[in-house]
Amino acid sequence: MDNFHDAGLSIDLPPAQAAAELFATRGSTEKASSHVKLGVETRQFGKAQQWMAMPDDDPQADPHPVGDDERSQRQTKDAKTKPKQKQSIFDTLFAIPAPLKPIFDRVPLLTYAANDLPLRSPRNRGENVLHIFTTPEDARTGRPSFNPACLKWQTYLKFTGIPFTTVPSTNHASPSGVLPYLQPAIFTTEPAKPQPQPIPSNKLKRWIAAQNPGSPPHKEPEDPRHEAYASLFDHRIRRAWLYQLYLHPPNAPLLHTLYIRPCSSNPLVQLATLHTLRHAAELELLKSNPPSTPPNTIIEREILADAEQAWEALSALLGEDEWFFGAERAGWFDAGVFGYSELLLGEGLGWGENGMGEVVGRFGNLVRHRERVTGMYF
Repeated sequence: MDNFHDAGLSIDLPPAQAAAELFATRGSTEKASSHVKLGVETRQFGKAQQWMAMPDDDPQADPHPVGDDERSQRQTKDAKTKPKQKQSIFDTLFAIPAPLKPIFDRVPLLTYAANDLPLRSPRNRGENVLHIFTTPEDARTGRPSFNPACLKWQTYLKFTGIPFTTVPSTNHASPSGVLPYLQPAIFTTEPAKPQPQPIPSNKLKRWIAAQNPGSPPHKEPEDPRHEAYASLFDHRIRRAWLYQLYLHPPNAPLLHTLYIRPCSSNPLVQLATLHTLRHAAELELLKSNPPSTPPNTIIEREILADAEQAWEALSALLGEDEWFFGAERAGWFDAGVFGYSELLLGEGLGWGENGMGEVVGRFGNLVRHRERVTGMYF
């Protein structure tokens, strides 16, 4: 034996030994096979000996080898004998027919990008557009809207000095279902760039306050009476307006001219629109009736009397001042009052009977207020 010295250790390495064992044949059909079992080197550390068996790296031969043809036949037989999975009735009904399935496999579904804007659409529209109830001619000339709510915001935008143009529109075109709404200016020529979202009427005041047209933003006077007086033209005067325009028979031609005829030229559609508008006005008046009024009853004299008291209170509030609440310049409250006074005192609307206009005409300061706004801004 050779001695190997490493780090003071003495290790004896005996030579490897091989042993072979023969296995006798069993039965007449089995063939004898010889296996050689390799011995494992033994290493003696001092007096101890360890014996380890090496793994058999040679796989045993298959006693029944199977050819490729036989293996293929077995797989085909297994596939035939394997039970098929049942299909539901929905799979059968909505399955693509066999003649068409190759077409869908070759032509997959695709989602195409959005089309570009038409060439006639404005690419660099640097003006804000206010969508209101108006006529095409009045929109071109910038005349006041014939709707009190639209005219209020049209006037207030003029007060603030923000440049804008008006276009005729309807409630169906509004994102919120109510006019007016404003489409902010677009300063880009790239169609793919996100466009600013329309501003509905309930967010117009906030949008206006965020603009800076080159001058300090106009601040409304902080008066605790502001909200109380604003409810006069939001409720009492508005109730009288709804009755006088939508339900008062002498003003039916005016209602037809303003709201019915622009919708459609079909008589049946016009009749349905008229019924819808009048029904909505009736519901609004019944909903806001005072408790003393009998249910499901609209009393004309009470509506007009409440409106007359409201105009009288507004006249007392204005007094000898140019603008309401003694402000130095016209503000949102002035625009709200002008939204009704202009339409009631103006001669271009064509009232059949204008009882509320006669009431407003009795207050000279309100008449002068309306003339002042018209002369300065329209």
